[in-house]
Amino acid sequence: QPARGGADTRSYLWARYHEMKKLVYDLLPPGVCSLLNPAAIYANNEISLGDVEIYGFDYDYTLAQYSNLLHSMIFNTARDILIEQFKYPEGLGKYDYIPGFAIRGLHYDVQKSLLMKIDAFHYVQLGTAYRGLKPVPDEEVIELYGGTQHIPLYQMSDFYGKGPSLKQFMDIFSLPEMTLLSSVIDYFITHGIEFDQVHLYKDISDAIRDVHVKGVMYKWIEKDMEQYILHGDEIYAVLNRLVNHKKKLFLITNSPFSFVDKGMKHMVGKNWRDLFDMVIVQADKPNFFTDRRKPFRKLDDNGSLQWDKINQLEKGKIYKEGNLFDFLRLTGWRGSKVLYFGDHLYSDLADLMLRHGWRTGAIVPELETEIRIINTEQYMHSLTWQQALTGLLERMQMYQDAESKQVLLEWMKERQEIRSLTKNLFNPQFGSIFRTFHNPTYFSRRLVRFSDIYMASISCLLNYDVNFTFYPRRTPLQHEAPLWMDQLCTGCMKTPFLEEMVHIR
Repeated sequence: QPARGGADTRSYLWARYHEMKKLVYDLLPPGVCSLLNPAAIYANNEISLGDVEIYGFDYDYTLAQYSNLLHSMIFNTARDILIEQFKYPEGLGKYDYIPGFAIRGLHYDVQKSLLMKIDAFHYVQLGTAYRGLKPVPDEEVIELYGGTQHIPLYQMSDFYGKGPSLKQFMDIFSLPEMTLLSSVIDYFITHGIEFDQVHLYKDISDAIRDVHVKGVMYKWIEKDMEQYILHGDEIYAVLNRLVNHKKKLFLITNSPFSFVDKGMKHMVGKNWRDLFDMVIVQADKPNFFTDRRKPFRKLDDNGSLQWDKINQLEKGKIYKEGNLFDFLRLTGWRGSKVLYFGDHLYSDLADLMLRHGWRTGAIVPELETEIRIINTEQYMHSLTWQQALTGLLERMQMYQDAESKQVLLEWMKERQEIRSLTKNLFNPQFGSIFRTFHNPTYFSRRLVRFSDIYMASISCLLNYDVNFTFYPRRTPLQHEAPLWMDQLCTGCMKTPFLEEMVHIR
């Protein structure tokens, strides 16, 4: 090591930099990519499918995966409701849905009209705060929150993602809602129109809700199932295989029976109900899981309500409303024998896991695209070099003379550029739904907390035996990581590890 200061140190620092760059490229030989399989199931918790006797499913976005065409339909209809019924300006008609604008899991600060991505430590990821369709400068965001990027906990969402002034958008249906919100704000700001943030937010969520509640969306899907419903044949294969292995199946959905019936006939065939022990429609989740008040009601084969008291849940019958407490009492299905799949971490999975000990599977369709990006050579190299450079910065920060500081500043700038580049690979505005740079997102933390396994779609189950055991990889905690890339590269470790490192990767 050189004496501190001057040109010696400068050339020493750059020598380490180039050494490390070579090391990173040697460690990642060409063709190392495509290591991850987009159709794999990822485990947060050890779970053996052999122990699972009962499989439960949500319907929308779990059994029925919809094409993105649906988003622009929801956007257009809600936009027209705003103009025609809520008397919003006609000029909003010029806005169309922007498919790649928002991502799931963002937070919206109602009072500040800010849509942003927040990490697991409740910090805003700088560069991902938007008002309308335009980014808000970092300095302004920090000023808005009293000189910090941190959002105080009491302002954060409660258990179901609906905080007093912060709303978290958790389900896939919320993509058009975020885009509409941003478009309307953009229109008002551009035209210098004053508006009340709370009214605006409420009007837009009401307009979006109308699209669902008034059944407009159901009509489009029923009219053209080929176009809107994806992977139908695979769903049939999954359900059929489970039944052939003597597993019991049930379905709990907020959608109405006629809609689910048409969709399931399309995917599974006219006898789809024979596969299920229990079908519950218009369940009013999340209240279904938390509220004891609504009793079950039976529907006849035409979907009309019956008025008899329900003392047992019979196979092949359709039930409406009800609540989880009666469901557990009438079926006796308890604890870890049950595995339930849903796409909404709060209204589908949280209570089931925390209060009732069911096993849970989260359906995260974005996983497929994100894994394809992670598998690219560009991503692999950027990420590995970024980690190595971070390690170098940490290790060399003790050189504090003017020349060295200049070098360290250049490295910091490069690190910042690489981080932006990797973020933009996923989504230019908000990046990956799972990470804010190096930290997990708020969404990720919830995903790990409320799901035993997660996957891009139900059809991933076809890649595994019905008795398969999922073992989560032991990922190193900060204090357990002797073989981490940056430590190797910065010479904290003796080089003999290198040979092994190549095999590990």
